[in-house]
Amino acid sequence: MTLTPPEASTRLRVVSVVAAAALLAAVAVTYTVRAVHRAEPIASSSEFALDPGHLYFRSTQAGAGRVARLPASGTGPRTPNGPSCERFYAAGGTALCLLRRPGIPPKSYAVVLDERLREKRRVALTGIPNRARVSASGRMLSWTMFTTGDSYAGGSSSFSTRTSILDTRTGYLVKNMEEIPLTLDGRRYHSPDVNYWGVTFARDDNRFYATVSTKGKTYLVQGDMRKWAARALRENVECPSLSPDNTRIAFKKRVRGGTKNPWRLYVLDLRTLREHPLAERHSVDDQAAWLDDDTLAYTLPGREGRKQDIWTVRADGTGRPELRVPGGSSPARVR
Repeated sequence: MTLTPPEASTRLRVVSVVAAAALLAAVAVTYTVRAVHRAEPIASSSEFALDPGHLYFRSTQAGAGRVARLPASGTGPRTPNGPSCERFYAAGGTALCLLRRPGIPPKSYAVVLDERLREKRRVALTGIPNRARVSASGRMLSWTMFTTGDSYAGGSSSFSTRTSILDTRTGYLVKNMEEIPLTLDGRRYHSPDVNYWGVTFARDDNRFYATVSTKGKTYLVQGDMRKWAARALRENVECPSLSPDNTRIAFKKRVRGGTKNPWRLYVLDLRTLREHPLAERHSVDDQAAWLDDDTLAYTLPGREGRKQDIWTVRADGTGRPELRVPGGSSPARVR
């Protein structure tokens, strides 16, 4: 069949209108899905709450991604049905859940939860969730996001992070810790490549420790919220975790170059600045969590087909590592 020019023109207009309508419908569906993801609340069982004496963690088994709990003693059934999180931590009646929702582009959030794991505040973020911490009182929260790249295993030049601090009592949010004045080798330090990650808080909710990287090196820094200042204490310290008695820092130390098994867990005495390795000899790419003043928990790649497992080891360097939670990550003991 041969169309006359007017008929061809009419046919072309109809096709164009139909294509445009289909495109608008697709955009509308995408927008609706993204809006639903943005508004979707944290889902958790009404019976699931922060219960002292329990170990909370992100399950990587059945119901993968949801928070579960076990008695801190290690004996007893696993209780599932907590919120779905990429990273999780809890203390002092407050929990922090880092989310990543699908979309174009994907959206990430830091969600503050109360002791019943009900949502109190949500902060929109950019990047991939990496670290989460809550101070012992539950007042101070911090999280780290990968904003470019997805790993620091290959060296400080392969990634960029953004670390935030939230004071839940005042509501004040530090969106990017890179704004904090840094002292390095006794001098005020400026460099565009400064990155912070892995915050851990002292009991006074003012002092904190974190990792800072610059010029291919990493440092342990001690910070002061009231003075809004930080100073470097020691080189080659990453993902610090302050002990409950506030006297020691557990951290991962780079013991070899490259991306193959670069880390080992150490503990640093803050009074003497002496360090010792722990009995765990596998490369631990995690911010270890203190279960008590003598025991550390951390995540390793899983065995027997599991994605991740939680292990424990003594903080004094003695003993042997023990498998604590098969199929878990993000451990946090609630006291």
